[in-house]
Amino acid sequence: MDTLEKTVDIQIQEMISGCACPKDFSCYKSNFSNLCKAMDIGLESFVICLMKDPLGCKFSILFGGVSFCACPVRIYIAKHLMK
Repeated sequence: MDTLEKTVDIQIQEMISGCACPKDFSCYKSNFSNLCKAMDIGLESFVICLMKDPLGCKFSILFGGVSFCACPVRIYIAKHLMK
């Protein structure tokens, strides 16, 4: 694991320690292969949720007809790993 991968791993593990996930962080534990669909639009604390049923997720917030994701791990993955 190179330095960048270690840094990413440490940062995500810190987020996980302070958060509860009903999916048991399958996005992270699957090495990012099991990700929900999301898109970064430049907001600091949210990404847009592109799932068919976003309201089924505890991190989903509906605002102005748009579903946003507030999961800190998913936001980090979208913003820093571009996934």
